[in-house]
Amino acid sequence: AAKAAELLKIFFLDPQAKMNPSLQFAQAIPGVTPGRGIGIIDTLHLAEVPLAVRALEKSKAFPSEVSAGVKQWFRDYVEWMTTSKNGNEEANAGNNHAVAFWLQVAAFSRLTGDEAKLTECRRRFKEVFVAKQMTNDGSFPAELRRTKPYAYSIFQLDNLASLAQLLTRDEENLWFYALPDGRGMRQAMEFLYPFLADKSKWPRKPDIQAWEGWPARQPCLLFTGLALDEQKYLDLWQKLPADPTDAEVRRNIAITQPILWLRP
Repeated sequence: AAKAAELLKIFFLDPQAKMNPSLQFAQAIPGVTPGRGIGIIDTLHLAEVPLAVRALEKSKAFPSEVSAGVKQWFRDYVEWMTTSKNGNEEANAGNNHAVAFWLQVAAFSRLTGDEAKLTECRRRFKEVFVAKQMTNDGSFPAELRRTKPYAYSIFQLDNLASLAQLLTRDEENLWFYALPDGRGMRQAMEFLYPFLADKSKWPRKPDIQAWEGWPARQPCLLFTGLALDEQKYLDLWQKLPADPTDAEVRRNIAITQPILWLRP
């Protein structure tokens, strides 16, 4: 806990070393643009930091001022994400970028206790991601149109499952939310599962990059298996590589410490 606090201070609190709570210049292209909304996806891996902080707060070795400072950093970052031009573009993207955006907002807002933002995340989950991005067979057409449809389908479902895991509460279980035509987490997992279990069944051309590296221990298998009590998903998760070596695969799996996501 003490070492974690030291690292958190460097990244979030030290005036000389910290990252500013903004991605205004993310994915800048010299001579073209000083920064793009799509660059906000690059902080997706920070989604586990708030969960780690919640766990660390139980230790006497974790200073309360570090906890307070990190919470303020994420509070400021969410404010920038949800009010800036770049953030607005990403928040309303019609594909995986919006899911990744709102997964970050959910993770950060859960730490800071921003119930209004969490309510908006739940609304987006139901009214946008399920209702507008998913078809009634459980697939995501915007991801299937890409040159890496297999990887993007996995990435999308991983992040949507992570959203359901974060946002579900006793009075609102997103795992069981479904539209009248069946669209919901169960349908999405049923669509992708056969191709995670046997990639040779994938009906499209192989992805142009990292085809051999997928799948690994995808969070969607673990979270959905536990939430829906589907043992086959858990069995497959156990069989898949826990530590993929392909850099592209590693980059696209933001949930690396699933135990943090299973704690209340």
